[in-house]
Amino acid sequence: MRDLKTTNTLLLILVLPIIFYVLKILSFIFVPLVFSMFIALLFLPLMRWLKKKKIPKPVSIFIVILIIGSVLRIGGKLIQLSSKEILATQTDFFEKATFKLQQFLSSIEGFFGIKYVEGGNVLNRLLQEGSMVQNFGSTVDFIGSTLSMTLMTAFFVVLWLGESINFQTVLNNTILKQKHASVKTFMKIENDLIKFIKVKFIISLFTGIGIGLSCYFFDVSFPIFWGLFAFVINFIQMIGSFISVLLVALFAFVELDPTSTLFFFVLSATLVQVVFGGILEPVFMGKSFSINIITILVMLMFWGFIWGIPGMIMAIPITVFLKIILEQFPKTKIIANLIAGTAPKSII
Repeated sequence: MRDLKTTNTLLLILVLPIIFYVLKILSFIFVPLVFSMFIALLFLPLMRWLKKKKIPKPVSIFIVILIIGSVLRIGGKLIQLSSKEILATQTDFFEKATFKLQQFLSSIEGFFGIKYVEGGNVLNRLLQEGSMVQNFGSTVDFIGSTLSMTLMTAFFVVLWLGESINFQTVLNNTILKQKHASVKTFMKIENDLIKFIKVKFIISLFTGIGIGLSCYFFDVSFPIFWGLFAFVINFIQMIGSFISVLLVALFAFVELDPTSTLFFFVLSATLVQVVFGGILEPVFMGKSFSINIITILVMLMFWGFIWGIPGMIMAIPITVFLKIILEQFPKTKIIANLIAGTAPKSII
């Protein structure tokens, strides 16, 4: 028995890297599949309610698609408004950015005693035509891959909602092997992930509104763009809020003079992130989502390496999912406790 256990452990150690390698290579399939699962979970309660009202399933799926399409349309309109805003003021901004950058480089030259730029426009040197042409191809590839992943995500959402892919049945046939346990675990996963996604969406929405209003009141350009950026990047746990404050502060440095106005703007943007991300989000999440900070950082780095930015966005929902699954087995419950940052009483 001991030899068998050792063999199984060695096989697991060998198989896990292969599984993660396959996940990385086939990311164009697994990223839309997992992302669509989280989207479908949000609408499962609505689908069940429509089913009770005896509305046909195709009509219910069409209603859900209509809701998703409306949300995407609103997002597209906001992106369009921010694009018009940027294009309308790009000349003035680039002039300010050039002046501030030249000042910054001059101060570096004076401090280190080096010569970086000998006249000319700094931004023109940094944004040369050759590099822009080289980046154009990668931009087209990025847009193409994003479009294909979006279409695949929509396709998988329809399959999840139409129960062509039944997550509860998959759990029952693969991991849990018991119908009662699979139903109970599925309901736990559904409730916790729906709560997590709803809270994260609302917190990110108000964070984006707060950042946008801060930009508006302090006369920082492109408030709609920065609000959208803060909303999207906030879905990356911990790192997202830091990135949004850092970038908007650097941008404000170009726009505003280094006086008390710049200080209070950075302070207001930081307070928005602290209030919504540091105070309200943990309160609304509750103890059920208590995950060790080290686990969060490891998962962000790991799934970011496997799937890039989509992996960083889905890192915490995936961790919540794994934690719930590990809690169902006595042998793996200790791992779930470590993920949650707690320990069994016998260990304490």
